[in-house]
Amino acid sequence: MLQRNEAVLVFIDVQGRLAAIMHDKETLDANLARMIECAKLLELPILGTEQIPEKMGDTNEPFKSLLAGVPMIGKSTFSCCGEPEFLEALQALGKRQVILVGIEAHICVYQTAIDLLEDGIEVFVIADAVSSRTPANKSLALQAMRAAGAQAIPTETALFALLRDAADPRFKALLKLIK
Repeated sequence: MLQRNEAVLVFIDVQGRLAAIMHDKETLDANLARMIECAKLLELPILGTEQIPEKMGDTNEPFKSLLAGVPMIGKSTFSCCGEPEFLEALQALGKRQVILVGIEAHICVYQTAIDLLEDGIEVFVIADAVSSRTPANKSLALQAMRAAGAQAIPTETALFALLRDAADPRFKALLKLIK
């Protein structure tokens, strides 16, 4: 299960025109925002990546604003783990659980999940906060990540797993994220 003190949120490549053509974009965008807000509320570290930003552009709004102050690591590799700066930032955090959100599920999210699993990191893919251009690609990628050992869970499951207790003083603020 997710442990707040062991987790880092990794926000992957929500940029440019590609982000605009994701399947079920409205749900994706809402859940990406929820995950960022939850991480901020619970003081989880966040790492962000941008795929060749000089060609694809910066992270799209409203996420760029929500992620102000978060390291946004440029990369050309599809897996975040192929970028030394990402690996250094992740290792410096000393966390053993990674929460993955972003695009595309069957490319960058998938390759990152597999590399992290191979490095002994527990991977949680937020199934309704990742997407691909087609639902089939997303579905097949989620199946493959689960088969490799990742856990695929919905946003609300992640939010409540990270909070753990309705007596937590941040419970009401967390509820506002899902209403």
